[in-house]
Amino acid sequence: MRTTAGRVRGVVRGPATVFLGIPYAAPPFGDRRFAAPEPVEPWEGLRDCVEFGPTALKPPYPAPIAALLPEPVVPGEEVLNLNVWTPDPGAAGLPVLVWVHGGAFANGSGAVPQYDGTAFARDGVVTVTINYRLGVDGFLYFGDGGPENRGLLDQVAALEWVRDNIAAFGGDPAQVTVAGESAGGMSVLSLMSMPRAAGLFSRAVAQSGSGHIALTPGTATAVADALAEQLGVPRTRAGLAGVPTAELVAAQAALARQIQSQPDPARWAELTLNTMAFEPTVDGDVLPGLPVHGLQQGAATDVDLLIGTNTDEMALFIVPPGLVDLVDEGLLGMLSGGYGVAPEALQVYRDAQPSASPGQLLIAVGTDWMFRIPSLRVAEARAQAAGRTHVYEFAWPSPQFGGQIGACHALEIGFAFDTLGAEGGAPLAGDAPPQQLADVVHRAWVDFVTTGDPGWPVYDLDTRPVQVFGTPSAVVPDPHGDTRRVWEGLRS
Repeated sequence: MRTTAGRVRGVVRGPATVFLGIPYAAPPFGDRRFAAPEPVEPWEGLRDCVEFGPTALKPPYPAPIAALLPEPVVPGEEVLNLNVWTPDPGAAGLPVLVWVHGGAFANGSGAVPQYDGTAFARDGVVTVTINYRLGVDGFLYFGDGGPENRGLLDQVAALEWVRDNIAAFGGDPAQVTVAGESAGGMSVLSLMSMPRAAGLFSRAVAQSGSGHIALTPGTATAVADALAEQLGVPRTRAGLAGVPTAELVAAQAALARQIQSQPDPARWAELTLNTMAFEPTVDGDVLPGLPVHGLQQGAATDVDLLIGTNTDEMALFIVPPGLVDLVDEGLLGMLSGGYGVAPEALQVYRDAQPSASPGQLLIAVGTDWMFRIPSLRVAEARAQAAGRTHVYEFAWPSPQFGGQIGACHALEIGFAFDTLGAEGGAPLAGDAPPQQLADVVHRAWVDFVTTGDPGWPVYDLDTRPVQVFGTPSAVVPDPHGDTRRVWEGLRS
């Protein structure tokens, strides 16, 4: 197979021909450290692409999340690489799915077992998973006029590679869907609002994302100052490039923990609630504004969008560590108030879940603040701007942790990719997840990528149709409407 940089050789695995670790940009180290992605150096001869390429610099997930979210680590400097699963390299005009992994902009890779593209290839979709720079390398803000949001620029470079090369793998560069979950879903909404990404995709899937998550330059500068002070180096590209990578990654993780454990609004502003130290920054160039505001102003109305959340997103962060049972009425009131939910509004949640504990109510409120309401704000904006949007809710409750974890964050991924049986692929789903639900969810994703229609009505402000995935699944008008109305005038 010939790419613009040279020939590559893959391997046939079941219904897919797979090419792993193809570089889409030059290694971002040495003179290229903290720079915008640069073209990959062409190679001579045939390059074997049969193993996953190096993963971006990152710390491990903290326990107990590490046991629930697989985190492959592959050493090496060619971290700007991608993977392709194709039904037929000799085909033409096949739809393309490009997957942007999640991980709070600090973790993850395209090599996670759940992201295996075999099932999509089986169903006629060329599938691409990408790596991009994370944490300090991808998102630390320098404010010196050089390239910021380098992780987002990497994503654009990967999409440009798809535009220029995917036809050689049987794909149609005019029929590209960019998709992602969590930080990947946030990236998708950022890409939709970014002029540099215009024209690189015609459809988008934002799973458990938010268009409200990005730092102001002031907060991003505070993060960079704190990191440089912790390391004892100047807050410059040269100063941080001189820090050994292991030390830099450890300092990054320590700072992230400090921000989460000591949420000081006077110091960390929006990070007090966002909690992700290395988010994209609204720099006025790569990311012109908060993504939701760009979409509200009419960006990407020509892009079909599938967007949604899981019923109990925040359970992943509250139940496994045992925090859910530590929340009492006082803490629930204080934390809900921090989200902007007044006592009388909190009563609406109590009425909706009369048997819920304070910890379970906090999961509901936090899920709405972080994920559901931001996703609905995007759908509402696009309904007003004539953009086609389909909304879903993944509601199947995982039996893990005695059933307390519910339909938590990241649970839907194995269902969308149809990888429940992948080795190490879906620990959140338990020992016997319903394959019939995976068949339904995966088919909806395939249909959307192929036609732009996942099988249920476009979202509108009158009926608010949402496809609720469960056992059984059904289209529900305005699910959880009472709690949705609590947020009217908030999270705008």
